[in-house]
Amino acid sequence: MFWTTLIGTLFVTASTGVALGAALGLTGLVILYVFSNGATSLAIDAIWNVFNSFTLSAVPMFILLGEILLRSGVSERAYTAFSPLFRRVPGGLLHTNIAVCTLFGAVSGSSLSTAAAVGSVAYPEMVRRGYDKDAVVGSLAGGGTLGLLIPPSLSLLIFGALTETSIGRLFAAGILPGLMVGALFMGFIFLMCLRRPALAPRSPDPTPFLKIVKGLGGILPLLVLIVAVIGSIIGGLATPTEAAGVGVVLAVLVSFVWGDMTVRKLLEAIYRSVLLFTSVGFLVLGATILAQSVSILGVPQQILEAAADTGLGRYSVLLIVVVIYLLLGCVFDGLSMMIMTLPVVFPLLTSLGFDPVWVGVIITIVIEIGQVTPPVGLNLSVLASLTNHELSLGRVATATIPYWVIHLVAIVLLTAFPIIALYLPGVMF
Repeated sequence: MFWTTLIGTLFVTASTGVALGAALGLTGLVILYVFSNGATSLAIDAIWNVFNSFTLSAVPMFILLGEILLRSGVSERAYTAFSPLFRRVPGGLLHTNIAVCTLFGAVSGSSLSTAAAVGSVAYPEMVRRGYDKDAVVGSLAGGGTLGLLIPPSLSLLIFGALTETSIGRLFAAGILPGLMVGALFMGFIFLMCLRRPALAPRSPDPTPFLKIVKGLGGILPLLVLIVAVIGSIIGGLATPTEAAGVGVVLAVLVSFVWGDMTVRKLLEAIYRSVLLFTSVGFLVLGATILAQSVSILGVPQQILEAAADTGLGRYSVLLIVVVIYLLLGCVFDGLSMMIMTLPVVFPLLTSLGFDPVWVGVIITIVIEIGQVTPPVGLNLSVLASLTNHELSLGRVATATIPYWVIHLVAIVLLTAFPIIALYLPGVMF
């Protein structure tokens, strides 16, 4: 009866075209009314507790930070700084895409912003130089997902706020896996272009070492911003909200001095940030109501008991969870999927003995896959539009398949060697 009500109500409300947050919230209210003797007032307490969280207040600040950098022209300067470094390496500027996405992800926290900012600079320049279009958009779509894993990550921030897991530990845990995924991307590009050199024409002229050093020196303002934001959180000098506030101030200064920010662009960034946080906040509101209804009825415990009764090991349960996330990624965007499923998935996996911080990293990687999974994959849609639809969404998705697979390889590696994610949190905290 419960599952029929949950799935049926969710399907009916979602099919009416209302926002997903509304569908989740209405479903939670129906469950509270039917199965908890009309105790819908419990939803108010749950919403207040979540939105009164000091940690969650960092989310709009990090969104604003990413929007400011997206409109500042900083990504173009970073791209120019990295370009000489990989000019003679098989893959050339394709490696630059990954490197700049990693750097930009470390200050934006958003996969979509990273893909848009770097892609708008890289695609026209690389096509002009004769790079294969599919290889270009594939690297940009894959590299863009690093914005969700490299701290400060909106995914890890919201995960920590909703599960009461240390944000500092989560951010520290995302560093090595993020660098590992970036290195795997670059390794694939190297081998692909070594086999098919025509994909990425190599520059015949060597780049002087001093020019490379001078170019990398140009990213110093971004490095200062990264250290100020991430370092202050991981070092325990500031809360995520305080660090985000400092980051916004520094981003404005960097964007005006080092970039091409104007007052109008700054107002646009603020406006876009308000819209984006409103959509995220409404989603969190609906998911909070549903989570309250589910937890009151003890559904996570029932699922855990059912999993124990089947005799499945914890890695088998983890595999099932990952497969479900992959399927949901075809329908929902990453953050929506995570917020919607955490009330069940988090207690299930932690009760099986998985570290909460490790779970946060794994779920973030899985929702990264959702960012490049059609038909909803937002990174794919952004890049298809950046090409002025020279490449169809299906063609962009096909070019992204190798990076999709690499994310799965990363999950296997983190499952076999969880120390990759847990080493830095263990050392720093």
